[in-house]
Amino acid sequence: IGMARQLLAPGRKRLDAARDQEDSQGDAARQSGLRFGRVLFGAAAIGAAVSLAARHSARNEHWWRGKVVLITGGSRGLGLALARELARRGCQLVLCARRPEELESAMRDLTAGGATVLAIPCDVTDRFQVESMIEQAIQRFGRLDVVVNNAGVIQVGPVDAMTMDDFRFAMDVMFWGVVHTTLAALPHMRQRSEGRIVNITSVGGKVSVPHLLPYCCAKFAAAAFSEGMSAELHGSGIKVVTIAPGLMRTGSYLNAIFKGAEEGEAAWFSISSSLPGLSMSADRAARQIIRATEMGRAERILTVPANLLARFHGLFPGVTAEMLGIIGRALPQTPIETKTGAQTHALNKPWLRALTTLGRKAAARYLQPTRGLAGI
Repeated sequence: IGMARQLLAPGRKRLDAARDQEDSQGDAARQSGLRFGRVLFGAAAIGAAVSLAARHSARNEHWWRGKVVLITGGSRGLGLALARELARRGCQLVLCARRPEELESAMRDLTAGGATVLAIPCDVTDRFQVESMIEQAIQRFGRLDVVVNNAGVIQVGPVDAMTMDDFRFAMDVMFWGVVHTTLAALPHMRQRSEGRIVNITSVGGKVSVPHLLPYCCAKFAAAAFSEGMSAELHGSGIKVVTIAPGLMRTGSYLNAIFKGAEEGEAAWFSISSSLPGLSMSADRAARQIIRATEMGRAERILTVPANLLARFHGLFPGVTAEMLGIIGRALPQTPIETKTGAQTHALNKPWLRALTTLGRKAAARYLQPTRGLAGI
């Protein structure tokens, strides 16, 4: 038996080696098959995602086509970005703004691309002008499908530099302007039991930040009105969407009112409104607003920093207050010589222009008037 084992040993070794080789080849084949399967699965998943996105985009276009959309503050900035996106989707547009010359520029911009536009000069702080604007829109198009309350003003500076008129003006534009337009359009939407009311508030309407107090007060009031209207209109067919943007690259800082230490205020605000990461492009913001409107979402906060700030404040309001207090002390504290405020020429400083390159490009793209500042 021992001799037989010795004689058979070389053959058994060759047989075991052959089996090992076969197993190795089988494992390799299986691994190759798995890798190939993963590649196929990934390709199929990407294809499905692309197909789904294409179908979703087509549904978007279909939902918006032919809709009549009113945009307040629609002559420049975010309002104009929204108007361009909606025109591309086949909407009929009603634009309002206080300055007729800016409306004319926006109308030329939009009609050059084939859009149907009704431009109405209107001061949203005046209830009677707003009611007249709504009636003109109904007479022209027969209905209003979507109202976007976008008109706004920005006053930047410490509270000591602000007057009672600054607070009243901010409330008139960004709170009463929203109320006037919403209540004027609402009866027409109720008759049809459908519609969308989109209120552009701000993360400043969730977390009040230093040196923007009139703005934040008005945005808080607008957010409260918007959220309450959403609840009251539940089940009516009319959806109210609250949009809370963070900083956006619209070039609007060129028309902000800076008070107190104007050069320092202009510097921090314009840089913050221009840098990527801190701010979102107006086109991207417009697309997200349009998507939220189509879905009828109750609320959408734009930009990652704004989301983080709002969520953190909701969980830790005391900590947020401490953090904002530290930031407030770091902002310009130069003794105040005037409370008048202006679009400051400090924005022409070469170093500041270098840091706001993207903001100035946005200002040119979204028809922001420079009001005597250096060419952009």
